[in-house]
Amino acid sequence: MRTLVVTAITSLDGFVAGPGGDLVGMPFDEGFNVYALERIRAAGTLLAGRQTYEEFRSYWPAVADDPAQDERQREIAREHDRLEKVVVSDSLVIEPGAPWADITRVVPRADAAATVAELTAGDGGDVLAFGSFRTWNPLLVAGLVDELHVLVGPALLGAGMPLLAEAALNGTGRVPLRLLEARQLADSSLVLHRYAAQG
Repeated sequence: MRTLVVTAITSLDGFVAGPGGDLVGMPFDEGFNVYALERIRAAGTLLAGRQTYEEFRSYWPAVADDPAQDERQREIAREHDRLEKVVVSDSLVIEPGAPWADITRVVPRADAAATVAELTAGDGGDVLAFGSFRTWNPLLVAGLVDELHVLVGPALLGAGMPLLAEAALNGTGRVPLRLLEARQLADSSLVLHRYAAQG
């Protein structure tokens, strides 16, 4: 069995992005990079929506061998280059020869839950989701997420994209969680809240 781990960085008031999806105000710091590398090393599959996947694909492949980047960033890039990618999208087409084309599978939104169940029933490293909130929100509500890692940073945005969209609740009212760990990341202003996401 594999574990589906969802990771999100939020402002103190619970937003994963500012108005219009703007990430500029989000409290990223070097501690997040240390944590991200730890999570990616433990993963065997990256689960993403189209937007996150395209952002990652346009950025990370060039970083692996870029001497201007620090070694941690290059290692994150190399880990991305080895990870199987599963992209939930009804419109993405992977062109032959594009970066990561040979390690990417696209599944329609209607098949997302069945695909995640299939992935987590197998063997290997964690199934990991960074960002991709529209993709993992319904999976969380459906009870398919094993762990939810919320990194809370010292910023207040006042408005924007919430960690869990009201529409994703689909009338359920709430998603019960069980706290497994809470700690400040080393040399970071981020506080990790790690939850069992199936109650």
